Amino acid sequence: MSTLNPPEIPARLRLPQWLRTRLPTADSFTHTRALLDELKLHTVCQSAMCPNHWECWSKGTATFMIAGDRCTRACGFCAVNTAKPLPLDADEPARVAAAVQRLRLRHVVITAVARDDLADGGADHFRRTIEAVRALSPGTVVEVLTPDFNDQASSIDAVLAAQPHIFNHNLETVRRLTPVVRSRATYDRSLSVLQRAKALGRGRTWTKSGLMLGMGETEAELMTALEDLRRAECDNLTLGQYLQPTLKHLPVIEYITPEKFLEYGKRAQEMGFLHVASAPMVRSSYHADEFRVSAAADSGSS
Repeated sequence: MSTLNPPEIPARLRLPQWLRTRLPTADSFTHTRALLDELKLHTVCQSAMCPNHWECWSKGTATFMIAGDRCTRACGFCAVNTAKPLPLDADEPARVAAAVQRLRLRHVVITAVARDDLADGGADHFRRTIEAVRALSPGTVVEVLTPDFNDQASSIDAVLAAQPHIFNHNLETVRRLTPVVRSRATYDRSLSVLQRAKALGRGRTWTKSGLMLGMGETEAELMTALEDLRRAECDNLTLGQYLQPTLKHLPVIEYITPEKFLEYGKRAQEMGFLHVASAPMVRSSYHADEFRVSAAADSGSS
């Protein structure tokens, strides 16, 4: 008697050597983790299972995730929990500011879960956090990594009213893959958010965006996306390798070589991006402090 074999499950791609990292043993890692626990703060480092958080924490840096750890969207690439959000924590901005001060950060990145349950998408919470950080650490460069706020001008303007140095909103992937990769977000809306932020920033704020590679995009599609970002007057760019956080998330289609990332970075610079970080382990906030705001201002670019 013959039996039917179950359908074969495609094997996961083997992680290449250039993506293998060692866990750090520095005391500063333990210090950062203890401080975040003490102040009851969320970080995208933990919630999104970022592969770089060991390195960043060992250097005393972290990307703070405000407005809770429950997202109203369910993007196919993201490990942040999707659930009904809790009310905003009114004391959170002050605790973020305290952490920035105690860690003596030169550059802080503040991100948030999507809060479609709030009329302003959490924009005023961003504003309050930026202002709290600036009050305690006036010399710290403040970068925000925001959701799309459904492209509401009032919400984007509320964030920019606090004058962050950098407004970051990720395009994440190419146009064709956006409906599969991102929940509720659209390709054109993200471009509009960046262009609106550039206009509302009134020359005081640089804009930034990033894409994950290895999700099935073609080289031509990637170059089109970069051209679209430049047309939206995006100043800074990050390109990094997508890594599947769990088996429930979208699979990796291809591991892009470091040499290819280098090539893409050079082509992006030729397009006119002010600062480009392009390598397999690059993430939105990875080595974010390498962008020197003062140097960019001196160059006359903004």
